[in-house]
Amino acid sequence: MKKLLLICLAISMALTSQSQTKLIEKVTKTGDELVIPYEKYELANGLTLIIHEDHSDPLVHVDVTYHVGSAREELNKSGFAHFFEHMMFQGSDHVADEEHFKIVTESGGTLNGTTNRDRTNYFETVPSNQLETMLWLEADRMGFFLDAVTTKKFEVQRATVKNEKGQGVLNAPYGMWNEKTIAAVYPYGHPYSWSTIGLLEDLDRANLEDLKNFFLRWYGPNNASLTVGGDVDPKKVITLVEKYFGSIPRGPEVAKMKLDAPVIPADRYISHVDNNIRFPALMFTYPTVPNMHPDEAALDCLSEILGTGQSSYFFKKFVLTQKAIQASVFHPAAELSGEFTMFVLPYPGQTLADFETAMRQILDEFAKNGVSEDDLKKFKANQESNTINGLASVSGKVSQLSRYQYAFGNPNLIKKDLQRYLDITADDVMRVFNKYIYNKPGVILSYLPNAETAPAKPDNFEKPTSGVSAFPKTDYTGLNYKKPTNEPFDRSKRPVSGPSPLVKVPEFWETKFDNGIKVIGTKSNEIPTVAIQLTLVGGHKFDAADPKKSGLAQITASMMDESTQNYSAEAMQEELRKIGSSINIYANRTSTVVSINTLKKNLDKTLQLAEEKLLRPGFQQIDFDRVIKQQMEGIKASQQDPSAIAGQVFDRLLYGDEHIYSVPTSGIEETVANITLDDVKAFYNKYYSPNLGELVIVGDVDQKDILPKLGFLKSWPNKKVAIPTLPPAKPGDKTKIYLVDKPNAPQSQIRVGYMTDLKYDATGDYFKSYLMNYPLGGAFNSRINLNLREDKGWTYGAGAYFSSTEDPGPYQAYAGVLATATDSAVVEFMKEITDYREKGITDDELAFMRNSVGQRDARSYETPGQKAGFLRTIAHYNLDKSYVDQQTKIINTISKDEINKLAKKYLDDDSIYILVVGDGATNREKLEQLGYEVVELDAKGDVIDKNSIKVDK
Repeated sequence: MKKLLLICLAISMALTSQSQTKLIEKVTKTGDELVIPYEKYELANGLTLIIHEDHSDPLVHVDVTYHVGSAREELNKSGFAHFFEHMMFQGSDHVADEEHFKIVTESGGTLNGTTNRDRTNYFETVPSNQLETMLWLEADRMGFFLDAVTTKKFEVQRATVKNEKGQGVLNAPYGMWNEKTIAAVYPYGHPYSWSTIGLLEDLDRANLEDLKNFFLRWYGPNNASLTVGGDVDPKKVITLVEKYFGSIPRGPEVAKMKLDAPVIPADRYISHVDNNIRFPALMFTYPTVPNMHPDEAALDCLSEILGTGQSSYFFKKFVLTQKAIQASVFHPAAELSGEFTMFVLPYPGQTLADFETAMRQILDEFAKNGVSEDDLKKFKANQESNTINGLASVSGKVSQLSRYQYAFGNPNLIKKDLQRYLDITADDVMRVFNKYIYNKPGVILSYLPNAETAPAKPDNFEKPTSGVSAFPKTDYTGLNYKKPTNEPFDRSKRPVSGPSPLVKVPEFWETKFDNGIKVIGTKSNEIPTVAIQLTLVGGHKFDAADPKKSGLAQITASMMDESTQNYSAEAMQEELRKIGSSINIYANRTSTVVSINTLKKNLDKTLQLAEEKLLRPGFQQIDFDRVIKQQMEGIKASQQDPSAIAGQVFDRLLYGDEHIYSVPTSGIEETVANITLDDVKAFYNKYYSPNLGELVIVGDVDQKDILPKLGFLKSWPNKKVAIPTLPPAKPGDKTKIYLVDKPNAPQSQIRVGYMTDLKYDATGDYFKSYLMNYPLGGAFNSRINLNLREDKGWTYGAGAYFSSTEDPGPYQAYAGVLATATDSAVVEFMKEITDYREKGITDDELAFMRNSVGQRDARSYETPGQKAGFLRTIAHYNLDKSYVDQQTKIINTISKDEINKLAKKYLDDDSIYILVVGDGATNREKLEQLGYEVVELDAKGDVIDKNSIKVDK
């Protein structure tokens, strides 16, 4: 009896605490007003709960945002907020290490976490029956994290974060520009003076005690907001949140941070050398205002007038005149401050000093010319379009609610946020221009490809590395770890999910125009937009007719985005920007794509402009000269980017020089140099034909309404073009290592793979091989990623995949790894592929694959883009929508024996290309010792040493 009374008392206490959940506000939507409906609550422990109910898809998106980012870090301990984000995926009291990703993935969901200066968030999108499991997971790491932390996990994730910086910053072109700039913009010790990913020496300085203190200080429920959106019942959400989060103790109070804007007394000149780049860069940065400051919107407008689109000052001054490959202006703003940046990437052979003069001249010209009504009209149309398109998914709506809550304490800001842009006047823009930019001191960064290139001016500023910081430190003393106790349920038991929601494949209609265009469409009226994609099959394949002019398909597509017969390129873009629409034309290996996106109210005007671009291209010599130069210089630049080198060289190895796919879609220097404007005209006249067309229409429009608007496509003359048949790829050789030397690279890019004879199919061996590979290289919890990232800490991410179209494609594994682990990573790749081939899938892996892939359909048709991809697959491969049911049956019935047979059949372990792009001096000898022949190549894939070193196996 006494035990029963104690249990009842515990339940009563829990209910009493949870009943203190308060409704703060309820926002509803009436008519077509711009609002995201929600209910907002606050739990007794301070946790903010926001619920957005949306039954349009059987999905739920869960976001937990902690109001802590790199701005809360200590001087000399930068990067800790981001490091901590990684640690939060490493298990808690009731969730094992590496289980978080596994549970979400096998629930048919996707997940991630991100960190910026001001906040850290963790989020999942899953079928709606998995809501309780997601809340259980998030609550467990909020309330039960620290005891699961180990030194080993800490060190592995420290290595992973360092590899992330190596891949995304140190080994990436222009990767250091932000770190260098903000260190000069902000004073010593300012929390925005270091990058979110942090300094390597600071990451090395961190210890386990720092991690624990960081959690205790910032990760309390009263410094967090939980936003749940999608196919949910708000009452049930409240009950579950009270159950899992209600007993987590309140953390220390967190005061909102507010700092004075940085002041730069005089221009600060700095420089940085990066051997991953071809083009030098010149960047001006001025300190500005925080998010939602009254001047932020006008500064955003100013940045667009100066540096966005073909009518912008920067495009006309630098790109149109062929002085630079790229030039732009942008203005990101955060919680404490913002930065207004102007940048230009000059073609080689010019001085940055001259570009500094020219950039200052632009500001003089703008001061004289001012702001036009067209400038304002274009900017406002694009703001409206971007805001509406951002609401296409439940994750997009939840993200907006969450952002407004953590930054401003008010989720209901989307209408106000847009309205401040729509209310901008020309006087507003000129006022902020004069207040923050014109004749104001800034940071001028010269980003140099080598030490021989002269900066705009000699450096006159050096970032302080020691001294007394004027900014307050966080008090980490007296922090205690308190976990919920005496709870009326067992947290160690994972919630039981309800039945999987019924997923409806989008209803669609099909027709075919007399000239051969296949048309497929579906109505999607959640937002008032229309997306149309015309795919002309062929693309880079047609370059095979004259391989000496490879790149012609892409050049032709680029020229289609230039002048037409009745519009200059600038005038065309201006018309589109006035209505917030876009029409983009590009080519890839297998097709040329015309992508059209518009608000419904502007559909007619957008289609008129699409007709002009598609059927009346201008093909002007002046446009051609600029496009060719950009393409040629882009090719040369790619030969210094390790990741781009790896992709291009690996394709050349896989396909062999006789195959068109051995050459990038962009072409190579030798082939692009052969292309003329007449070639472009001939390519368009010969290969742009409606019989190659596959038209997908998704949006707030019915079939009966859209088809009459497409008369220009129906009347397009059929040229009856045949798709070329490509030859087989080069036969594989015995396994070899191919080494491209990238001196002093902090990382090595590794590719491991071979050609298969698999062609795309929806229900045959190609699809089944996808299922087979899923536990090996297709998921975060795959063997390859867990080995190289989670167990070894050598990489930020690794995986493997099959990739085929109607033509056979390769199987390839990939990773960017720590330079010192290059040879060991090659060994592990080979071991994992061989072990899986020989020993096969485990029972647990088979169950994981079935659950994960089998429940993914709930996420497959939510957004217009996802619907368009689904319909394009049906149109291109002539599928019936029942193929989805057939795939589901295969997933649920494929046997362990069949998967193992597929592994033996399609996982090669003898004729494999192993490509390493990394530092030759430190890796060459180690790779030779692995027992494979080592062949050295240059950045284009040509053999350097004809007598390649051979080592007996």
